Amino acid sequence: MKYLRYLNYVLKHKWYVFLECCKAGHFWLGIIHDWSKFRPSEFFPYAEHFYGKGRTIKSGRDKTGYYKAGDSGEESFDFAWLLHQKRNRHHWQWWILPMDDRTTKLFDIGYRYLDELVCDWKGAGRAQKSKLTVLEYYRANREKIQLSNGTRNKLEILLHYLD
Repeated sequence: MKYLRYLNYVLKHKWYVFLECCKAGHFWLGIIHDWSKFRPSEFFPYAEHFYGKGRTIKSGRDKTGYYKAGDSGEESFDFAWLLHQKRNRHHWQWWILPMDDRTTKLFDIGYRYLDELVCDWKGAGRAQKSKLTVLEYYRANREKIQLSNGTRNKLEILLHYLD
């Protein structure tokens, strides 16, 4: 049952992101958005994490809908989240390079993936029935999101324009 519940959520999320991507002129990105979630290496750990043991898609999230992967206590989910980030350029984490000296290098996110990131946040908010706008979500989580200065400026302009 948890697998069907998770599949239902993923399809709903993909539908809402697709609609937002179409509005932004990124039809193809809307179609291929989050395809990796159907790979067994992501699908099964995600289903278990979000719908196993009486949980829901909102379990482990703060009031803004943000969840901090890595602190889940479930190594399989944390690894699935790592795979998902590195397979999908619309995640800001994709654009971070850990350096050998324990610093990080932040790359600029291209416009199309920045648009998809915003569409993803909008679609996730709709799928999870959040009452927050994307700008409110961003403001609440701004300090957690690591972006290059150029990307942060572009994102904030885009979010203010959309608001």
